[in-house]
Amino acid sequence: MEKILGFGGFFFRAEDPTALAEWYRVHLGIDPVPGDYDTPCWIQEAGETVFAPFEKTTEYFGNREKPFMLNFRVRDLDRFVAQLEAAGIDVRPDPASPYPTGGFAWLDDPEGEPSELW
Repeated sequence: MEKILGFGGFFFRAEDPTALAEWYRVHLGIDPVPGDYDTPCWIQEAGETVFAPFEKTTEYFGNREKPFMLNFRVRDLDRFVAQLEAAGIDVRPDPASPYPTGGFAWLDDPEGEPSELW
């Protein structure tokens, strides 16, 4: 059976796509989609990817009106959290971290979409 190799992209609606792409570039280091075919796209570092449907009523994502939460792997969670906080971004570290699989922290982008740092 053929299998998916990994995520090739994540597409979502935004009130202000240009501003939101810039926020992700500045604060999370994710390059926006290039405007031509010669410029490479953002290349993520290979590693584990968790694909996990949750119950529709989960509280894990925070705002129950949000249908998804992105999870980003980071090299040094404490340094990443400090960097975001220095930029004035509200980050909520998991007080029970670290777990055997690592530590976690949560933040929302400017349009309120939740993300988890791992």
